[in-house]
Amino acid sequence: MTFTNKTVIITGGSKGIGRGITERFSAAGANVIICGRREPESLPANTHFISLDIRADEAAQALVDFALEKTGRIDTVINNAGGGPPVASAEASHNLTNKVIALNLTAPIFLSQAAYPHLKKSGGSIINISSVSATRSSPGSIAYGAAKAGLLAVTTSLAMEWAPDIRVNAIIVGLVKTEASEDHYGGPKGMKFLAEALPMKRMGDPSDIAKACLFLADETNSYVSGAAL
Repeated sequence: MTFTNKTVIITGGSKGIGRGITERFSAAGANVIICGRREPESLPANTHFISLDIRADEAAQALVDFALEKTGRIDTVINNAGGGPPVASAEASHNLTNKVIALNLTAPIFLSQAAYPHLKKSGGSIINISSVSATRSSPGSIAYGAAKAGLLAVTTSLAMEWAPDIRVNAIIVGLVKTEASEDHYGGPKGMKFLAEALPMKRMGDPSDIAKACLFLADETNSYVSGAAL
């Protein structure tokens, strides 16, 4: 697969899973546009960074305008930015709940809308990074789980509404090892325990998610839309 002269927008593309996706598309020849609240110390080849909070008003349009300014086109949008702190459901503030839903659900909707005319022109695709929290109970992070479930509904609805011009797919991400994993999963002992319960006896790696993104973004896979991998 080659993405030479293709432009890929990746939200939250500077760290964790997003960084892995960025590096893979860069290696495949794409022009990569990433955003985040803090500029990374280094960028892969052909990668451009814009500092913004994707939840903010007009952030989606600003990101699209930046991509067009740098490369003149948009071929793939990967809604990767997401997350939410664990908090007891009875104690979660309205402000926190709104922020989590904005990051994981409404921001991807707004970015997809802003990119729509350009993706339609290029015959491009959208990839939504969801979570296993969307498909099973999510105690302690109900807003996150609900938002990621909503993102799957967005995926299937837009896949139908924007077909055949734009393909829309999702990836349901499970346990992935990143720079924040030890704190999140209880250190090396907790990570080892979790890995033993998985079929491949290891946690996922950002490159595993990145390779799935390459597959879904590849224009030769033109029949794959509305899927949740």
